[in-house]
Amino acid sequence: ETCFAKYRSMPIHKGKYLHELALRILLQSLESQANKYGRHIVPVASFGIDFYIRCFVRVFDSKKEVKNSSLKIGYVYQSTGCPTFEVVPSGSHTGKTYVPTVVNAGEGGRCPETGKSFKVGGPFWIAPIHNQAVVEEAVKRVEMTRDYGQYHDPLPTSKRLHGLLTTVSEELPDVPLYYLLPDLASTLRCQIPPRGRFIAQLTELGYRSSATHKEPDALKTDAPTKVLWDIMRNWVKLHPIADKRSKDAADAKGKGVTPGMLILEKEPEFECNFKGSGREEAKARKKAARYPLNPEANWGPKRAAGRFASKRSRDGLD
Repeated sequence: ETCFAKYRSMPIHKGKYLHELALRILLQSLESQANKYGRHIVPVASFGIDFYIRCFVRVFDSKKEVKNSSLKIGYVYQSTGCPTFEVVPSGSHTGKTYVPTVVNAGEGGRCPETGKSFKVGGPFWIAPIHNQAVVEEAVKRVEMTRDYGQYHDPLPTSKRLHGLLTTVSEELPDVPLYYLLPDLASTLRCQIPPRGRFIAQLTELGYRSSATHKEPDALKTDAPTKVLWDIMRNWVKLHPIADKRSKDAADAKGKGVTPGMLILEKEPEFECNFKGSGREEAKARKKAARYPLNPEANWGPKRAAGRFASKRSRDGLD
């Protein structure tokens, strides 16, 4: 309720993509405020860093672009039974006018994999959240400053800054939100497939994929969710799930049937051999210090300052 009151958007609390969703909710709020005055925003760069977010945008006057706002704002339909989700824009353009989007989420309004209902999150920004040209130029400047001392003296955080900007430059710009491989495997109660092999399968099928700058296990891809589950079904065939793990999961749910069982009941529409290792793509990546560790133990926001010290603080126990 706090998020909706401040930003006029409903988050998906248990969505694994919450870090990126927070950025997109903020951008949607900025766009909404700008539209009231005949203006629109163009994101330059958006970051989730430590325990806060930063968005850099440019604001332009253009009533024509304000009308395109419905194409840049959308909603996410999140299955309540598994990680399946679908992003739907608020509107579409027929060539002459703007019309509301016709929603075809799932089959009969239910998740096509588990038959569960959907939760709706949003509205949020679904257009690119970075200007790739600006980010790539920033990476070059950090490298020139670090290696040759150009522009200014090297920054103490240049190594971390270079890793952050490099990872941002590698993100798919036109794909909102992401999946987590451990989350997909956890739903099926199976082993986690090697990231390189999973990405190699997506590449063989003609789909793009990338990581994100905030979550090491994230997988951005333009592949439909059904393709991801078909790859996981093939993985389970090669690496069967132990009966005990399936039984324990069913007992824990108390219903005898888990979402993973419902997903695995369907046969995949294609076969995967998982022979590709993804090493070629890994070698082609620029060397950078991605996802640095926290600088110290218990890193994070501290307790808010209060007017009166607690009894434990007065007694010297805190």
